[in-house]
Order: sequence, then C-alpha cells, then structure tokens
Amino acid sequence: MEALPAFSVPSLPVSTPPDNITKPFFFNPTFSVSLVDWKKSKSKLFTALSSSVSTPLPDSDLEIDGPPQKFDWYSQWYPVMPVCDLDKRKPHGKKVMGIDVVVWWDRNESAWKVFDDTCPHRLAPLSEGRIDQWGRLQCVYHGWCFDGSGHCNLIPQAPRDGPPIHTFQKACVAAYPSTVQNDILWFWPNTDPQYKDILSRKSPPYIPELDDPSFTRSMGNRDIPYGYEVLTENLMDPAHVPYAHYGIMQTRQQPKDKVDREGGRPLELSIEKLDANGFTANQGWSKSKFVPPSIFYVYSNPEQPNGSSSSAEPKKSSNQKKFALIFVCIPVSPGKSRLIWCFPRNFGLWIDKVVPRWMFHVGQNLILDSDLYLLHVEEHKIMEAGAANWQRACFVPTKSDALVVGFRKWLNKYAGGQVDWRGKYSGLLPPSPPREQLLDRYWSHVVNCHSCNLAYKSLNVVEVMLQIISVASIGIVAATKQGMVSAVARNSLVVTAVLSFALSRWLAHFIYKNFRYHDYDHAFR
Repeated sequence: MEALPAFSVPSLPVSTPPDNITKPFFFNPTFSVSLVDWKKSKSKLFTALSSSVSTPLPDSDLEIDGPPQKFDWYSQWYPVMPVCDLDKRKPHGKKVMGIDVVVWWDRNESAWKVFDDTCPHRLAPLSEGRIDQWGRLQCVYHGWCFDGSGHCNLIPQAPRDGPPIHTFQKACVAAYPSTVQNDILWFWPNTDPQYKDILSRKSPPYIPELDDPSFTRSMGNRDIPYGYEVLTENLMDPAHVPYAHYGIMQTRQQPKDKVDREGGRPLELSIEKLDANGFTANQGWSKSKFVPPSIFYVYSNPEQPNGSSSSAEPKKSSNQKKFALIFVCIPVSPGKSRLIWCFPRNFGLWIDKVVPRWMFHVGQNLILDSDLYLLHVEEHKIMEAGAANWQRACFVPTKSDALVVGFRKWLNKYAGGQVDWRGKYSGLLPPSPPREQLLDRYWSHVVNCHSCNLAYKSLNVVEVMLQIISVASIGIVAATKQGMVSAVARNSLVVTAVLSFALSRWLAHFIYKNFRYHDYDHAFR
C-alpha cells in the first residue's frame, strides 16, 4: 500500500500556529502554511524562471533517469466523497472525470457501491431512485431493482411465468470497483472485468494520520466552479494568501522592509524531484508532495531552523506535535472540480469536540469564496490563450511560483497537458453564471455536507420559532383586556416580541450569509 511520508511540527502550540496566524488556523484550508519565514533553499532551481521558452525547466535537476512514463488518467483511483457526508438511506449522484455515478450503501454487503448513474431500461438516473426494503437500488421510473453487483433482481413489468429477462446482461448496471480508505470513498473509473480485483494490485494513496486515533481528522468538501488544474495549482501557491485572502488571514510577524499593506515577501520554494508519479517540493518550513491525480499533501519540514529536531527523521516523542494539510482535488468536468480537505493534528483534539464541524466550515467557505471569482475568470483567460500555451501566457519569474510551474510541467510532460475527458466535451468551458450563483454555498457545499445541512435546517427552525414567539406575544397583548394582566407582564410580552423579531431577522441574515451567499469585495478590505 502506497503511504505518504510522515510529518512533524515540533513545538507547535495550539494557540500559535506555525505561521503566526492571528485567527484560528483550523478555519483555514489552504493558508496555514503560507505566511512564514521561508527557509533559504539550497536548490539552484528556478533562480531565473520566466514564461519565455528560452528558460525551460532544467530536466536534469528534477527527474529520475529512465524513459518517460505516461500518466493514464483512467488507471487511477479517484476520491468521490468523505463517507461522513454520505447518507446510507438514499442514493447520491456524483460526477467524477466526466462520469455520472450513483453512490449507495448496500446493507446486504455492508459496503458502499459506485454504479453508472443510468438505468439500462430507459436511461433514467438511478441517483433519483431509492433503496428498497430488501436493500436493493431501485429505479423510480419503472421500479427495476439491482443488487450490489449491478445485477438486475426485478423487472416488475416482466411476466412472472415468462423467461427470466432480468438475468440478461443488458439488464445489468455497470458497477465500478470501489473502496473506502482514510474515511473517503474511492472508485476506479473502468468497469472492464479485468479491473474487478484491481484493489489487490493497486490501492489508493494511503495517509496514515487519517487512520490514527491520536489525530483529528475532520473533513470538508465543496464543489468548485473552476477546473481541476486551476484548483490544484492554487493550493500550491502560498504567495497569493496575504492578498487574495486579506482580512481573513493576518500575520503578527511582518517583513522588515514592508513594501505594501499586506506584507508580501519573497518565498523560497523549489521542486526536489519530479516524474510521472508526481513530485516532492521544499516550501521552507514545510515539505510537500503531489500524488497524482488528486492528492496535494503538505507536512512540516523536520529540518526547519526553529524546530526541535535536527535530523531528517523526527524524534520519537509521545508529546511531539504534528500537523499536516491534505487537499484532495477531484476533476469533475471542464470548469468544475471538487475539493476535499482535512488538516490532521495530534494536539488540541478538544477543539473539535467543543466546536461544531459546521462552524469550521463557515470559515473555510469564506476563504474559498474570497478568491473563487478570481480563479473562475483566470481559468477562462487561460482557455482563451490555450492550455498548451500556459507558460507563454503567464509570466512566472520568481521562486514563489515554483510549485505551480512544477505542476504545469508534470501536466504537460506526463499527462497530456490537461485532463483526458475522452472526447466527452467540446473543450469549451461552461458560461459564467451570475456572481451570486457562482458564489453560492448552498448547492456547492451545504446540501453535500451532513453537518452544515443539519445546522442549516436547525437554524431555520429556530428562526421560525422566534417569529412565532414574536407574533404570539403581540397577539396575547392585543387580546388581553386592560387590567387583566399587570403592566409589568404586558411590557415583558412587548419586549419579548421585539427581541424575538430582532433575533429572527439577525438569524435570517446569518443563515443567508453563511449558508447561501457571501460576497467578498477586495476593494474595501
């Protein structure tokens, strides 16, 4: 089983995250590693990198020896969703690599199943169906039922004494190999019988910390209105943090020679090894690893100057504090992707027990929204220039872009320059929707998050109850004759009515702002 490397964050107190962020770092999915004093890189790579074709990346510094190995997009495990956000009572429709799949819990086998989201009868979506009383996936168009292997168990319209047409191969649903690892559901995007036992030959990348009970491992997910390539490279770009997320992330430690309000500074980033299997990188205080197609993993550098460890191997200590950033980037379709994030740590476990999961997501969604429009527009401009011309169109002369350039190099050299959609799409991006729709949180996150969906419904119930209390209090005052109740009681009812109404209005605003739509105006930050 392929395991990602261990990590260490020596002497990292709960109240002081590694980059001196003044707001709680557990609200911030991409930015805890960014505003730090970066360790000076020993690599000579990217010392004068630009978009000009006259300064290509030096292959000898990056790659292992041997013939080029091509990356096959359809011979990989892809994450679908965190299992904590999947409801076992109903099927879920998802799209990955342009493939429409239905995810459902087979209680007869006690396993999650991933099928093609198409009923073989009249091609209705099975994700709109139900799980019947026998634990079968039922299409609600005509009632056809399927077991966990994709075999049809029932065609209600077939004569009971006729031929068993439900056993015909054409009555079956295509079932994809699937597995749950690190509390994430993965699937293999090929239903050919030769891949039926693919899990015994190749498993998804394994992250030990997500299965370690001494670590927190709360996850989040969101559908993103820009593509996999832009999502991945944005997570590899710490230099944008003080600007695109200004006001959300702040640092107490500023550079000596501050050149602007935000306190931007040079960053010493470098790629250490790059091949068809991804790359590793040095980010100063941290190391990172890209495991294609989906995982970008950032972990503390045990050789950092301020650390308690001076060797490449972390000291075995029961109280050693460890922390990582794990981003899982899922290609959905052109112009659309899905992000799963998790920040395991072995300290401050009580925080996750006290703070509800949905409150973490409020902050994380705010950060995602603050550069969402920028990246959506950026992707359209990249497509206008041509994805193959990225390095000519973009001017990337500093080391702070090293990881982004490394990702684009991997993409161009080994993976065809872009996601292989196998001709399912025209190559054009979907048109840009209105800004409120683009930044919508409800359909992109809330309905797909068990915790936020429950909080959204509960808060709406509280809002209605406050309105009822307000109306009822006024009604009692109006219906009560003068002298039947004391003046104090009448005044108390009036105050209750006013406060309940005010709280209901405040709560309505809170719900809309945190679960529906919250714009981020950079000009007034």
